[in-house]
Amino acid sequence: MDIAQAKRKENIAEYILYLWQLEDLLRALQFSPEAIFSTLIAPRSDINEGRKPVFLMWYMDIANLLREEGKEEKGHLEHTLHLVADLHNTHLQLLKYPVGEHYRRTWSRLEPELPRLRAVMGNPGMSDTELCFRALYAAMLYRIKGQGDKSAVADTLEFISPVVAELADIYRKVETGEIDLFKEE
Repeated sequence: MDIAQAKRKENIAEYILYLWQLEDLLRALQFSPEAIFSTLIAPRSDINEGRKPVFLMWYMDIANLLREEGKEEKGHLEHTLHLVADLHNTHLQLLKYPVGEHYRRTWSRLEPELPRLRAVMGNPGMSDTELCFRALYAAMLYRIKGQGDKSAVADTLEFISPVVAELADIYRKVETGEIDLFKEE
C-alpha cells in the first residue's frame, strides 16, 4: 500500500509494473488472507501493529477486484490498463506537439524494433505503449525466474526503457502542471 502510493506519485511506469507484479503474487498466494498477511505484511518491521490490518484490507481489495474482473488466473486490473491507455494518449500527443521533440527522438530509436517485438509478444491489436509495458514486465519475470538475458525481449529493453522512463516523467509533469502538452512554442 505505502509502496504503491509512493510509486504512483513518483513514477507511473513503476507503479503499473509494481501492481502487475502484485497481481501475480496475490494469485500465487491464492488470495488467502492468511498467506497474504504472513508473506507481505508480518515480516515488515516498518509497519506498526495497529496499521497491519489496514494493509491487509488494501491487499484484499486488490484480490477482490481481480475476482470481480474475472482475472483470478491471468490478466491485469482495468485500473492499470486505463493508466496504460492514459500514457498512450500522452505518447500520441508527444508525437504531434512541439513539447514532444526530445521524446520523438527517443521514440525513433525504438520504433524500428516494434514489429519484431510485436511478433514475439503477440496480440497485434494492443497499443505500442501497452506492448512496451508487457515487454518490460515479461523481462522482469524472466529476471526473477533467473532466465535473465535469454528472453526474446531482453535485447529490445535498451530501446524500451528510455522511452517508458521519459514518457512516465513527462506524464508526471503533465499531472503536476509543469508541462502543458498543447503549448505552442
